[in-house]
Amino acid sequence: MDIREVSSNSLSFIGDAVYTLRVREHFIEQKCQSSKLLQKMCNTYNSAKGQTAAFRKLEALNFFNEEEMDAYKRGRNHITHIPKNGDLLTYSCASGLEAVCGYLYITDRERLDEMFRIIFEGDLNA
Repeated sequence: MDIREVSSNSLSFIGDAVYTLRVREHFIEQKCQSSKLLQKMCNTYNSAKGQTAAFRKLEALNFFNEEEMDAYKRGRNHITHIPKNGDLLTYSCASGLEAVCGYLYITDRERLDEMFRIIFEGDLNA
Protein backbone atom coordinates (compact mmCIF):
# COMPACT_ATOMS: atom_id res chain seq x y z
CA MET A 1 0.00 0.00 0.00
CA ASP A 2 1.37 3.40 -0.99
CA ILE A 3 0.85 5.64 2.05
CA ARG A 4 0.73 8.73 -0.17
CA GLU A 5 -2.43 7.38 -1.77
CA VAL A 6 -4.21 6.94 1.57
CA SER A 7 -6.52 9.85 2.33
CA SER A 8 -6.30 11.71 5.62
CA ASN A 9 -9.84 10.58 6.36
CA SER A 10 -8.80 6.94 5.90
CA LEU A 11 -5.71 7.42 8.11
CA SER A 12 -7.88 8.87 10.87
CA PHE A 13 -10.52 6.17 10.38
CA ILE A 14 -8.10 3.27 10.80
CA GLY A 15 -6.12 5.18 13.43
CA ASP A 16 -9.25 5.60 15.56
CA ALA A 17 -9.74 1.83 15.56
CA VAL A 18 -6.08 1.14 16.33
CA TYR A 19 -5.99 3.72 19.15
CA THR A 20 -9.18 2.37 20.73
CA LEU A 21 -7.95 -1.23 20.52
CA ARG A 22 -4.53 -0.39 22.01
CA VAL A 23 -6.15 1.45 24.93
CA ARG A 24 -8.50 -1.46 25.60
CA GLU A 25 -5.64 -3.97 25.41
CA HIS A 26 -3.62 -1.85 27.84
CA PHE A 27 -6.32 -1.91 30.51
CA ILE A 28 -7.08 -5.60 30.00
CA GLU A 29 -3.35 -6.28 30.54
CA GLN A 30 -3.65 -4.32 33.80
CA LYS A 31 -6.06 -7.06 34.94
CA CYS A 32 -9.02 -4.71 35.19
CA GLN A 33 -12.10 -6.94 35.41
CA SER A 34 -15.01 -4.57 35.94
CA SER A 35 -16.62 -3.53 32.66
CA LYS A 36 -17.81 -0.28 34.25
CA LEU A 37 -14.28 0.57 35.41
CA LEU A 38 -12.79 -0.55 32.09
CA GLN A 39 -15.13 1.78 30.23
CA LYS A 40 -14.30 4.70 32.53
CA MET A 41 -10.54 4.15 32.24
CA CYS A 42 -10.67 3.71 28.47
CA ASN A 43 -12.76 6.85 28.05
CA THR A 44 -9.99 8.84 29.74
CA TYR A 45 -7.74 7.98 26.78
CA ASN A 46 -10.26 7.53 23.98
CA SER A 47 -12.00 10.88 24.30
CA ALA A 48 -10.94 13.86 22.20
CA LYS A 49 -9.61 15.44 25.40
CA GLY A 50 -7.59 12.31 26.24
CA GLN A 51 -6.21 11.97 22.73
CA THR A 52 -5.21 15.63 22.75
CA ALA A 53 -3.44 15.11 26.09
CA ALA A 54 -1.62 12.10 24.58
CA PHE A 55 -0.57 14.17 21.58
CA ARG A 56 0.69 17.02 23.80
CA LYS A 57 2.69 14.54 25.89
CA LEU A 58 4.36 13.10 22.79
CA GLU A 59 4.88 16.55 21.29
CA ALA A 60 6.61 17.78 24.47
CA LEU A 61 9.09 14.90 24.09
CA ASN A 62 9.70 15.77 20.40
CA PHE A 63 8.52 12.27 19.56
CA PHE A 64 7.19 12.93 16.08
CA ASN A 65 9.38 12.94 12.99
CA GLU A 66 8.60 14.97 9.87
CA GLU A 67 6.48 12.29 8.17
CA GLU A 68 4.46 11.69 11.32
CA MET A 69 3.83 15.41 11.75
CA ASP A 70 2.69 15.54 8.15
CA ALA A 71 0.19 12.75 8.86
CA TYR A 72 -0.92 14.65 11.98
CA LYS A 73 -1.46 17.86 10.04
CA ARG A 74 -3.33 16.04 7.29
CA GLY A 75 -5.67 14.46 9.84
CA ARG A 76 -6.05 17.63 11.85
CA ASN A 77 -6.88 19.70 8.81
CA HIS A 78 -9.44 17.22 7.56
CA ILE A 79 -11.98 18.25 10.23
CA THR A 80 -14.84 20.03 8.50
CA HIS A 81 -17.55 20.06 11.15
CA ILE A 82 -17.98 21.35 14.67
CA PRO A 83 -18.26 18.46 17.16
CA LYS A 84 -21.21 18.15 19.54
CA ASN A 85 -19.01 17.66 22.60
CA GLY A 86 -15.91 19.74 23.12
CA ASP A 87 -14.29 22.38 20.99
CA LEU A 88 -13.03 22.26 17.43
CA LEU A 89 -9.37 22.70 18.43
CA THR A 90 -9.43 19.66 20.75
CA TYR A 91 -11.34 17.54 18.25
CA SER A 92 -8.97 18.57 15.48
CA CYS A 93 -5.89 17.63 17.54
CA ALA A 94 -7.44 14.25 18.41
CA SER A 95 -8.17 13.54 14.74
CA GLY A 96 -4.57 14.41 13.93
CA LEU A 97 -3.31 11.88 16.48
CA GLU A 98 -5.65 9.26 15.04
CA ALA A 99 -4.13 9.95 11.60
CA VAL A 100 -0.66 9.38 13.05
CA CYS A 101 -1.87 6.08 14.52
CA GLY A 102 -3.22 5.07 11.13
CA TYR A 103 -0.01 6.14 9.42
CA LEU A 104 2.17 4.19 11.86
CA TYR A 105 -0.10 1.15 11.72
CA ILE A 106 0.42 1.02 7.97
CA THR A 107 4.11 1.97 7.86
CA ASP A 108 5.90 1.12 11.12
CA ARG A 109 4.33 -1.05 13.83
CA GLU A 110 7.44 -0.89 16.05
CA ARG A 111 7.24 2.90 16.08
CA LEU A 112 3.52 2.59 16.88
CA ASP A 113 4.39 0.35 19.85
CA GLU A 114 6.94 2.92 21.01
CA MET A 115 4.35 5.68 20.81
CA PHE A 116 1.91 3.74 22.96
CA ARG A 117 4.59 2.89 25.53
CA ILE A 118 5.11 6.62 25.99
CA ILE A 119 1.39 7.39 26.11
CA PHE A 120 0.87 4.82 28.87
CA GLU A 121 3.93 5.81 30.94
CA GLY A 122 2.95 7.70 34.06
CA ASP A 123 0.17 10.27 33.99
CA LEU A 124 -1.47 11.09 30.68
CA ASN A 125 -1.41 14.78 31.52
CA ALA A 126 2.25 14.80 32.54
